[in-house]
Amino acid sequence: MSTTGSKRPAQVSAARRRTVIDALRRGAVPESGLDLLATGLDRFEAALDAELDAVASGGSVFKAVRGEYGSGKTFFTRWLGERAKRRNFAVAEIQISENETPLHKLETVYRRLTERLTTSSFPPSALRPVVDAWFYALEEDALASGATEEELPGEVEKLLVARLAEVSRHAPSFATALRGYRAALANGDEATAAAVLAWLGGQPHVAASARRAAGVRGDLDHFGALGFLQGLLTVLRDSGHTGLFVVLDEVETLQRVRSDARDKALNALRQLIDEVHSGRFPGLYLVITGTPAFYDGQQGVQRLAPLAQRLATDFTTDPRFDNPRAVQIRLPGFTEESLVGLGVTIRDLYADAATSPERVRTVVDDAYVADLARAVGGALGGKVGVAPRLFLKKLVGDVLDRVDQFDDFDPRQHYKLTVASSELTDVERNLSATVTGGSVSADDIDLEL
Repeated sequence: MSTTGSKRPAQVSAARRRTVIDALRRGAVPESGLDLLATGLDRFEAALDAELDAVASGGSVFKAVRGEYGSGKTFFTRWLGERAKRRNFAVAEIQISENETPLHKLETVYRRLTERLTTSSFPPSALRPVVDAWFYALEEDALASGATEEELPGEVEKLLVARLAEVSRHAPSFATALRGYRAALANGDEATAAAVLAWLGGQPHVAASARRAAGVRGDLDHFGALGFLQGLLTVLRDSGHTGLFVVLDEVETLQRVRSDARDKALNALRQLIDEVHSGRFPGLYLVITGTPAFYDGQQGVQRLAPLAQRLATDFTTDPRFDNPRAVQIRLPGFTEESLVGLGVTIRDLYADAATSPERVRTVVDDAYVADLARAVGGALGGKVGVAPRLFLKKLVGDVLDRVDQFDDFDPRQHYKLTVASSELTDVERNLSATVTGGSVSADDIDLEL
């Protein structure tokens, strides 16, 4: 990513600054405030904003993000998610994993989506506020059409049937569960209402008594999940949201699962792409992230020819001319120059709220930020592309915090970079082992199988 193009606002609230700095101190990607750190993403903005606008107008988009470990895939998708939220999208970020969220079980993916659903007004899970807002909107529409208080329940029922007519063709139990939820609330039965809403969110093992009260059976299955997603999009749109932005993160983990589960997951991904492109999910912006090995390797996308065809994108040209409108986009990753530029941005953001801003900028000057970036990259075998997380963690927690709190602390004299194995990810640990001179066993190396 380039060091140019930063559009950090002149005035930043204390809360936004604290959220960003605290996350970097922990070695995590901030949940919000990513526009304060975004550099070099301006070349994507026009194309992605146009796609978000198209989805807000009733279209649907599928996007695949490609990048090595440490290239900023999670940062990129959260940055894009923030842009979606500013357009009043609901947002959900889902981590794909073999045990917790296997991609071939779409009912589990849907459940995680509802658990992680967030809006600009509500944190996860925002499912209940969204459903309540939907029923309120139906009541307002009924009253606006001239319904009296006595006629209101019947008119709301008519609107519910009309709005979910298309959804009911594929998943009639979605509308049935909504009726059951509303009836339980009207009867003052909060326990049943909560249980029915949990079932609507794909939760298994809901009490049989609650399911009987709502008139639904069993648990959500793989095929029903697509119908429920369609229903959720309808509810979101009618409750005032312009769309749903969903991220399936770390899809490359599919390469490490059993071959039968991998084949099912790849086919499920192909099915999702086809459904998005068919127009079944108006208002959906679906993003997946993965490494080049996942997109190009025989244990990933190339294992299923129809999926490979759908994601095929030419990356043989100069990265400067990559097409951000393509189905698959490439994150070039960090260079030493861009890593230093990001460090300077963080240093300035930190200094704005420091006890002595000038001292922070003087002691941790651009030259020191560059020295630290080179040191962290060197500790990881010179692989600057995977260094940002660890570099920012060290910069904030080990250097800036100490400079801010101790008047006599000078990082050039009093700080020596240390990198403990326990604070590294698997990829970082493997790279570090090649530098430290220690013996590396076969068990220490993470293989892409």
